[in-house]
Amino acid sequence: MLRLLVLTLILANGVYFAWTSGFFRAYSFAPVQQSEPQRVAQQIRPELLRVLSEDDVKVAEAPPQTEVPSKECLQAGPFDDAGTSDLRVALAAALPPGSWQLEVVSQPARWIVYMGKYPSPEALLKKRAELANLNLKLEALTNPALEIGISLGGFDSQAAANAELVRLNQRGIRTARVVLEHEAAQVSQLKLPAVTQDIKTKLDRLRAAMAGKAFKKCN
Repeated sequence: MLRLLVLTLILANGVYFAWTSGFFRAYSFAPVQQSEPQRVAQQIRPELLRVLSEDDVKVAEAPPQTEVPSKECLQAGPFDDAGTSDLRVALAAALPPGSWQLEVVSQPARWIVYMGKYPSPEALLKKRAELANLNLKLEALTNPALEIGISLGGFDSQAAANAELVRLNQRGIRTARVVLEHEAAQVSQLKLPAVTQDIKTKLDRLRAAMAGKAFKKCN
């Protein structure tokens, strides 16, 4: 009797082991599988996974920041009444509405220490080379009636221009004189308050109406 009981227990244990090991799975006789090893095998670099903190979640959920294009303020001028009229037409055709301003400003009289007129561009270049050897700073003329000539400096009063002429005479400049480059007047100043890269690509369309004046950063 005892021997039969032992044999029965051994047989029962063997059947249980075979059942739990899946030997009878082909006969639909097996325990329910609680794990999914095939999913584990499909994982890709699970060591890179990390638990996000609350701050990390806020950063991840935040909308992407749109890069704001850089802008700068440019100005040019002054322009007289005739130049302003032509420029206004060119601006309306080339640039978006609201991207430009023509401001009326008071332009004081300007006196310059002047050399010229020279008979030819070659003579002008020769004189410029001589002045460059003296380390003198030359300025562009804003009055076309004074071309072909050289400005050795502009001043808001005749007295200041005369004082500069005396100083230049002491350095050997003998043929310069003080002249009125332009009288006091109301003129227009062009201002582009927020120039984007798109607007910059369109500025060449204004070249003919700019009367040789160049853009510079706003004061």
